Amino acid sequence: MGPVVSDEDATARAVIDEHGILRHWNEGARLLLGHRPADVEGRPAAGLLAPGAVLTPPAPGQDRWSDTLELRHRDGRTLSLPLLAHRGRPDHDGRREWLVLSPPAGGARRPEDDVLTSAVLTQSPCAMVVFDERLRLSAVNELMTEVIGLPEERIRGLRMSEIGGQRESVELEQQVYAVFTSGVRRDVETYLRTGGEQHAHAWLARIAPLTDAAGRVRGVCLTAHDFTEHYRARERLQLVNEASVRIGTTLDVTRTAQELADVCVPAFADFVSVDLLEPADSSGDPAPGPITAPVTLRRVAHQSVNPGAPEAVVKPGHADVYPASSPQADSLLAGRTIVVPDETATLEEWLSWDRLRGERVAEYGIHASMSVPIQARGATLGVAVLSRSRRPDPFTPDDVLLAEEVTARAGVCIDNARRFSRERETALALQRSLLPRSLPRTAAVQAASRYLPAARAGVGGDWFDVIPLSGMRVAMVVGDVVGHGIQASATMGRLRTAVRTLADIDLAPEELLTHLDDLVVRLSAEAGSDGTTGEVGATCLYAVYDPVSHRCTVARAGHPPPVLLPPGGPPRHIAVPAGPPLGLGGMPFESAELDLPEGSVLTLYTDGLVESRERDLDASHRLLCQVLARFSGSLDETCHEILQTLLPPGGVSDDVALLLARTHELPSSQVVIWDVPADPSRVAPLRKRAVEQLDAWGLSEAGFTTELVVSELVTNAIRYGEHPIRLRLIHDEATLICEVSDSSHTAPHLRRAKTFDEGGRGLLLVAQLTQRWGSRHTAEGKTIWAEISLLGE
Repeated sequence: MGPVVSDEDATARAVIDEHGILRHWNEGARLLLGHRPADVEGRPAAGLLAPGAVLTPPAPGQDRWSDTLELRHRDGRTLSLPLLAHRGRPDHDGRREWLVLSPPAGGARRPEDDVLTSAVLTQSPCAMVVFDERLRLSAVNELMTEVIGLPEERIRGLRMSEIGGQRESVELEQQVYAVFTSGVRRDVETYLRTGGEQHAHAWLARIAPLTDAAGRVRGVCLTAHDFTEHYRARERLQLVNEASVRIGTTLDVTRTAQELADVCVPAFADFVSVDLLEPADSSGDPAPGPITAPVTLRRVAHQSVNPGAPEAVVKPGHADVYPASSPQADSLLAGRTIVVPDETATLEEWLSWDRLRGERVAEYGIHASMSVPIQARGATLGVAVLSRSRRPDPFTPDDVLLAEEVTARAGVCIDNARRFSRERETALALQRSLLPRSLPRTAAVQAASRYLPAARAGVGGDWFDVIPLSGMRVAMVVGDVVGHGIQASATMGRLRTAVRTLADIDLAPEELLTHLDDLVVRLSAEAGSDGTTGEVGATCLYAVYDPVSHRCTVARAGHPPPVLLPPGGPPRHIAVPAGPPLGLGGMPFESAELDLPEGSVLTLYTDGLVESRERDLDASHRLLCQVLARFSGSLDETCHEILQTLLPPGGVSDDVALLLARTHELPSSQVVIWDVPADPSRVAPLRKRAVEQLDAWGLSEAGFTTELVVSELVTNAIRYGEHPIRLRLIHDEATLICEVSDSSHTAPHLRRAKTFDEGGRGLLLVAQLTQRWGSRHTAEGKTIWAEISLLGE
């Protein structure tokens, strides 16, 4: 049989507001004192006291009160009644009312007198209480009355929720009811402060049904066991374990500090702030030497049981100065944890100096504070301050050990994140210095690029470049060095420099990759000379585009193939022989040649763009082609859209380099080619034809220089070269190029002629008159070229 619902009115209940006015009077109170609700509600509760009765009010801050009072019955009698009162939680206006209870008349029915029963109740080493069929207290031993903090005569006949008056008491009564109705015993753990305790304890309540001879449940027995030490040890172990899992999930200083604050609230404290020392310089390291007051700290993170952390005085990212009287400065100067309040530390001096903090401490009832220095590898990084306001317990020595262990773990993670951030910034600075700040403007292509460093793994060795070549041609390159960090960036810089050097001597793409492969092999050998594995690897794609012939030659070494968007056609991958990655040594590379009409868009990229955990490689390639198919004409906008579509919003796990190049075809009207006869006497007419051609192009101002350059290059080819010989003139808005090709593979050398030499001054003259000059080998022989600026510089 379950408890009777109407039994609620068996206990006399009255609600009194903070001004002493009766707000509620239940049926149990009417039966006890005879007064109807209409007679007493809205009137002072003191009017119910018998003449001469003495009321001892509760102490300030006290939430429970108990006494025996002389009260006036409606018929004039005086009744001496035990009363128990609980102060409720604040309402939306901050008011707190008192709930006053009196047990039912005569209390609960006591169990049958029995020697053993009495012995169990009085001599049991456990705090014990017995509840009857109405779940009202029937019997209690002395240990339990000490725990509750009230004598038996004041609580007999009350239910557990009425005795405790807390949320935990209501929940425990529900457990008692569940045992009564099911007849199955259960153990319940709860953490609360009973009336007989100064501080909250952890209790194990063992609840068992009491049955008669027929097996019917006639009551419930509850024994309470204080297992606070075990509970706190388990709580500390759980917090340490949680800290090991939750702190240090990233290599970000701010995130790691926030994880420290999140772990401690609300499991350990009600408010936690994490402040770090200001670095001495751009390295991010704290200032060397001892710490002196006042101390400047920057708030990195905080957490609170109150939404929005209203008790915080400093916002994250802001710095504040802490004097010697503050717990933060005291703990940093002493190099140990400072707990307030204790015998030696006090907040009064600091709070009187900082009025705003004093107001927040008073407003939110902060009564305990613990400042723990954050240290790692012999350096002090900052301080974590843990405060309690809702939790009534002060910090214990075990709490100090726990806070120091969690903070030490966080300190190492913060130091790791700080070191990583410093190395990342160094690598980024190195990377930025090695990558082109802007792409050169050429007549061959219009280009746009993007570079994104990895969000967590660190800066890597991805790079891109656009290199102007002779004859209006242009080289485009993307590469990727295996690994991350400063070493990868430095290797990238060496490879990029090597590519530019090899490009300047006009090597074919497959030959350039062969020389680059040899360099990577040597770098691996150098890296392994100190006993390390010495593995250096890289991939690279190199393409050369000629705007005169609108032909493009591409070779790659283990790199993703380029994507071509032809004018008016769908995007497609270019079939280029893959080639081995750089660093294997001795493996051949092959190139592919294709025609690129005017306005073709060539897309070159590193694998970080298309490799993803969320989708396979084919899906990424399809997405890339879909974005290119929507090409609007702007290379910059297309770069942005590609990154937005293919990359996750939280940052990439690998570096990404992206290069888009739109081709331009040089019109045939800007190019002339003449065959050169093997007769030195034909040099003069050829000079004249060149000057006439410049007049036709409207470039007469360059006629004198061009005439001299043509004369010297053609004369040298006739004297030292092999036929056939050709002269080609090419121009755009800024440059005029003179090229002389022959079938000899012997390249000319610039030398200084002696005083009485009759020759040897030709190339020196060309070098002084032109912007730059050089030679390149071709399948048929060689080409000597010179560029003349048309900008009047």
